[in-house]
Amino acid sequence: MNTMNLPAIPADLSFKDMPLREDIRLLGRILGDTLREQEGERTFDIVENVRRCAVLFRKTQDDRDGQQLESILDALSPRDTLSVVRAFSYFSQLSNIAEDLHHNRRRRAHFTAGSPPQEGSLQLALDRIQEKHISAETIQAFFDKALISPVLTAHPTEVQRKSIRDCQLIIASLLSDRDRINMTPDELADNEEALRRFVLILWHTRMLRTSKLTVPDEVKNGLAYYRYTFFSEIPKIYASLEKQIEDRFGKRLHIPPFLRVGSWIGGDRDGNPFVTHQVMLDTVMRHSATTLEYYLSETHLLGKRLSLSTHLVNVSKELEEFAAQSPDKAVSREDEPYRRALISVYSRLVATSKQFGHHVKHLQPVGQNAKPYADAQEYIADLDIIIHSLEQHGALYLARGRVACLRRAVEVFGFHLAPLDMRQHSGVHEQVIGEVLAIAGNSNYAHLDEAGRCSVLIAALQAGKTLVNELEGYSDTVKSELQLMQVAAKIHSQFGHVALPNYIISKTDAVSDLLEVALMLQQVGLLENRDRLHVNIIPLFETIADLRSCGKIMHELFSLPFYRELLKSRGNTQEVMLGYSDSNKDGGYLTANWELYKAELELVNVFEKHGIELRLFHGRGGTVGRGGGPSYEAILAQPPGSVNAQIRITEQGEVIASKYSDHEIGRRNLEILIAATMEATLLHPQHDQNNSVMPEYLRIGEELSSDAFASYRQLVYETPGFNDYFFASTPIREIAELNIGSRPSSRKATNNIEDLRAIPWVFSWSLNRILLPGWYGFGSAVQKFVAREGESGLQQLQAMYKNWAFFRGLLSNMDMVLSKTDMGIASRYAELVPDETLRHSIFSRIEEEWQCTVDMLFAITGATTLLESNPTLARSLATRTPYIDPLNHLQVGLLHRHRSGDTNNLVKRAIHLTINGIAAGLRNSG
Repeated sequence: MNTMNLPAIPADLSFKDMPLREDIRLLGRILGDTLREQEGERTFDIVENVRRCAVLFRKTQDDRDGQQLESILDALSPRDTLSVVRAFSYFSQLSNIAEDLHHNRRRRAHFTAGSPPQEGSLQLALDRIQEKHISAETIQAFFDKALISPVLTAHPTEVQRKSIRDCQLIIASLLSDRDRINMTPDELADNEEALRRFVLILWHTRMLRTSKLTVPDEVKNGLAYYRYTFFSEIPKIYASLEKQIEDRFGKRLHIPPFLRVGSWIGGDRDGNPFVTHQVMLDTVMRHSATTLEYYLSETHLLGKRLSLSTHLVNVSKELEEFAAQSPDKAVSREDEPYRRALISVYSRLVATSKQFGHHVKHLQPVGQNAKPYADAQEYIADLDIIIHSLEQHGALYLARGRVACLRRAVEVFGFHLAPLDMRQHSGVHEQVIGEVLAIAGNSNYAHLDEAGRCSVLIAALQAGKTLVNELEGYSDTVKSELQLMQVAAKIHSQFGHVALPNYIISKTDAVSDLLEVALMLQQVGLLENRDRLHVNIIPLFETIADLRSCGKIMHELFSLPFYRELLKSRGNTQEVMLGYSDSNKDGGYLTANWELYKAELELVNVFEKHGIELRLFHGRGGTVGRGGGPSYEAILAQPPGSVNAQIRITEQGEVIASKYSDHEIGRRNLEILIAATMEATLLHPQHDQNNSVMPEYLRIGEELSSDAFASYRQLVYETPGFNDYFFASTPIREIAELNIGSRPSSRKATNNIEDLRAIPWVFSWSLNRILLPGWYGFGSAVQKFVAREGESGLQQLQAMYKNWAFFRGLLSNMDMVLSKTDMGIASRYAELVPDETLRHSIFSRIEEEWQCTVDMLFAITGATTLLESNPTLARSLATRTPYIDPLNHLQVGLLHRHRSGDTNNLVKRAIHLTINGIAAGLRNSG
């Protein structure tokens, strides 16, 4: 066989997807040729043989074909294994590139054909708003109040190096050029040669990091997405939104910067000892430097392009005066006021950047005595002079072009780029306050009950005294935390309150947890005059128990007059964060989602009672087991009143790359967040709360959750030997060895699942193809319910699926997870468990529950196959799965060899490469 192709596309491939097949064939052929040229004919033949057998087995599901595949894989030498693993990993990566390009292609085809707007688009959201006769004034009120914020977090499931990703982006760009440009034969040949160059670079680039990621590395990686997507696309989204609203309602609304990309990277120190006070300060400095570098580049480019002459246009008096003050006195630019004005702007930006302490990489300014901007608003004022002048002499295309996008970028990003959140565990705060109060003369704090603690804390807050003077005498942990607070105050002073606006408290389970943080903030002046709070204090409710008590805790908090005074300085808005990951690890998929839903209902009621504005922050991960899934459906499935124009959502791990590496896909994902928030707020699509059947739905949800919880807890926490089974049947220990994140994989040095972070917990189950956190417990819960209530019970569940967005989304996400499971492959991982009795006992329970879950899912939805309602994803998985399966088979064999004492470094390296390859193939794995 002369060429190697990626997997065969299913036979039912529609005509519109033929370009995807061609792209996959092209990339597969180039990769096959690269493999033959670089590794030789023998290696190529081995990989091709594995590929053919894997595709055949996936197609036939015949045990004989499976055995043939396994025998080929088991016979590979360590070096040949590495070649197969690398080849199949790159197959998955290139297939992902082709898929992403095809999504963009299909979206453009819809626009070109004038098709009805797609679900989740701004156009469809505005259509629906217009159909409901919602006034422009109501829409204006929505935007005045709105805050929509995806928040980037650094978590160890993003296994790809930035070097690999940058290479992939170039390949994607070259492939896109073939699609968009009508090339001549010579141009096509040149394009293919360029593709071959970068596939070759990809093949010879090391997949794995040789050293562990540091927090600054993670910050750098996060900043790349501003260059990929956010700087260019966010201003365009605002411009598009303004234009669409103006076209529909006949008036131009003022849309404030409601869409803001936030970050935890460099501020989240919960369980991460490497986030020090210096790291946090450096992070904010790098944020600021990145945004100022962007402004300098854009200002310089505008200065080159706006060459308008006063011999041909009459500029405004304000612009004339502005240009006259420019340090540029060149005679050749005497009649070019825009250029002279922008040279002045550029000089002030350089001075501003130097004042912040940044090293300016761009051209040196004309003149050396420019005055730094006091704040971003001064910069905006200068840009406004330019825009208004352009508008005055009729250059509207210029006024609404690049300079307008730059102005909007400055509104959004300021001089700080992104709001950075601080986060720490409540137990650490307790230690800090205990030592601070002890040194101040009150050594009894740790022994007080909750009421006593609150009394002491409020007294200290109302007294307003400085309890911390010198840091000597405190333990290292407390000293570190106090230094962080001091740096937080410095950041506020240097970069403004918007640079560090939020403090999140992990594992909040009492009112005192919030008051402790308030007292810490007071020590550094971030709570002034006992009633001016400069930072949002945000409780994070994570476990099932915490979710059940969150309403009570917030009621008690709001009942404190002192805290209510603090909230006045925050616009009477309180943010609450809900944790999807730990609640799932604690209670399983169904119960976690149910308790989150109930918690939101309870919070809405409590906040309404106290007259406080609620803003929810959803701590969602990439995989469904950690709250992942389509954002549009997730937002619309929230309980009525819980969105209310404001929402923050974490974006984690490899999901950040899949959503925001490509600027078109990035813009689509940002628009989805806006559209869903607008619909959830302005259209109130769910009237379930008032529906006569809602109490019955809530009763059923509670019963299902109770049984699912019992089933999950019985397996994970009450089955003797389950810890041993988990650590043996998954690559959890090998994941911990990978250099894929700065944070340790466990909070404590134990093998207890309670202490394991939710991310490696979910990641491990993804790699062994069970994906247990995304479905376990659902099947038996439904089966018990139907057994109790009979056929009418099943009919009720079918009605819930049809009429209730929450339940429909729950099952839809579970359907996606189940489609990625493979009990045959999972059984091979189970063979890694040395205790045969334990292995059979636990795996048979998992397998039985899996079959029950699939059966009950089909009974409710009426489907007969997984992903029946999502053919696009079904085709995608059919394309990728034959290249994931061999990696799983190889990983099991490698794990067995490694754990049996094989110290060959190639074996260990191959294990790590299989982790990388399987994650790339599954895409949302962590």
